Amino acid sequence: MTDRRTVLAMLAGAAGGGVAIALMEVFAAFGSFPLFAVPFATSIVLVMGSPEAEPAQPRALVGGHLVSTLVGLLVLTAVGPGPWAAAVAVGLSIVAMQLTRTFHPPAGIDPLLVVGNNLSWTYLVAPVGAGAVLLALFAWGWHLAVRRYAWPHRWW
Repeated sequence: MTDRRTVLAMLAGAAGGGVAIALMEVFAAFGSFPLFAVPFATSIVLVMGSPEAEPAQPRALVGGHLVSTLVGLLVLTAVGPGPWAAAVAVGLSIVAMQLTRTFHPPAGIDPLLVVGNNLSWTYLVAPVGAGAVLLALFAWGWHLAVRRYAWPHRWW
C-alpha cells in the first residue's frame, strides 16, 4: 500500500507535469514553433515524475538536449537530411551524451527532429537551449514550492 506522502508527491508531480506541458504549448505558439518540434514532453515526465533519477538532474536535462541537438546539426551539415542521417545522428548523440556525462534519454529525439526536418542552427538556441533551461527552472520552483522536495540533487 502506498502511503499518503507518496501519493501526494505523485499527484504534485503529475500536476507539475500538466502545468509544464501547458507552458510548453504556449512557448511553442509564442515562438512560432510547431508543437512537434519542441522536444520536451518526455523530459517533463522524467523531471516531474522521477526527480531523483540521474537523467532528471539539470546537467543531464540541459546538457543532454544541447549535446544531442548539436550532434544532429553537425550530422545534418555534413551529410544533409535523410532517414539514414537521422539514424546515425541519434546513435552518435547517445555516445556524445555518455562521453559528456549528460545522458538524458528524452534528448534522443533532438537529432531525429533536426535531421528529419532539416532544422537550422537557431534551433539549438530556441527552442532547445532556452526551453531546457526554462524547464529546469520550472522544475526547481515547482519541486520546491509545491512538493517541498529539494530538487535538484546537484545543479551541475
